[in-house]
Amino acid sequence: MATTVEGNVGSHDNDWTSAETAAGRNVSLSLWRGVRGRCPRCGRGRLFCAFLKVDDHCSVCRLDFTGHRADDLPAYLVIVIVGHVLVPIILWIEVDYAPSLAFQLGVYLPITALASIALLQPVKGAVVGLQWALRMHGFGAHPPDELPA
Repeated sequence: MATTVEGNVGSHDNDWTSAETAAGRNVSLSLWRGVRGRCPRCGRGRLFCAFLKVDDHCSVCRLDFTGHRADDLPAYLVIVIVGHVLVPIILWIEVDYAPSLAFQLGVYLPITALASIALLQPVKGAVVGLQWALRMHGFGAHPPDELPA
């Protein structure tokens, strides 16, 4: 099992605690840190080096992120979330007000696009945080570089 962060890493932030304990990894804390774009283990390092590009490692606790496999799951989750929020609203407006096609194109499309773009990074961070908390892919008890040959 990987060890927790030691030393004075958390000395700058009094409420900082590691999500990894002897009992296991805290799933909800890891998810929340991923949503915020922070390292799921220490909560201080940045998870992303670009908009959707996960960094190679945490700059604070040196956790290796290269094993993550988010793939298309964040995009599918964003489609489900945006669809479940916007479709009922759009249907309600359609039934009660019957707006013109110009209104539909001018309002629904930009709102849908902006909501999708705004949710992509937090959802991807949550997926990476969940993978770390559940020891999936490269976040297992033994990272790929530590496995015996």
